[in-house]
Amino acid sequence: MLRSFLPVVVFAGLGAIVGGALAAINGLLGPRRPSRVKSEPYECGLPTEVSRTFRFGVSFYMIAMLFILFDIEVVFLYPVGVILRAAHSVFVLVEVLVFVVVLLVALVYVWRRGALDWR
Repeated sequence: MLRSFLPVVVFAGLGAIVGGALAAINGLLGPRRPSRVKSEPYECGLPTEVSRTFRFGVSFYMIAMLFILFDIEVVFLYPVGVILRAAHSVFVLVEVLVFVVVLLVALVYVWRRGALDWR
């Protein structure tokens, strides 16, 4: 049993050694010129002087939530794809088609309601 896990242990050990070595080399040889701008957190696409009252639009959160929802639902198709060839059953194929049709109906509904429009 140890023989089957040995490549995983070796790969994890090599990853930890290489990652630790590169971090140590960076700490020893990296430039050290701290400034006020460099110590501030970086947010891609946003100015650094954002007030506390800055708000994202609701459409940003709607699209993010819909992406997560549909992404998770599509992940459920992968196990079915693995067993579909071994199943030799039309029932499994019909179930997958029903699932995809339900996803498409939900996508059309969300699209028609305007949740995907970026305002």
